[in-house]
Amino acid sequence: MQLELVWSPSAGDVRQRYLQMAEGATIEQALRACPEFADQLPGLGAMKIGVWGRLMPLSTALRDRDRIEVYRPLTVDPKESRRLRFRKSPERVASRHRPLGGKIGL
Repeated sequence: MQLELVWSPSAGDVRQRYLQMAEGATIEQALRACPEFADQLPGLGAMKIGVWGRLMPLSTALRDRDRIEVYRPLTVDPKESRRLRFRKSPERVASRHRPLGGKIGL
């Protein structure tokens, strides 16, 4: 079966590998088969890993064409980041869903 492995070691740097694995392979086996993760084998249990955006344990059996995603820890709290952006530019940002504030067709 063919799998896609995606990870981002740093901001703006997204890496992708395609792997050929036997049917019934697990997430852990797929990560061990990828040379980029060979040096991180002892720490695999501490990583957050998902399949198609959903967190999964390493023992999860994979299916053909699954996308394995390795998540890195957040460096900044998303709420705090938004507060900092607002302080720099306190202008109200119009929502994409209601660009005219509900006044359509007047």
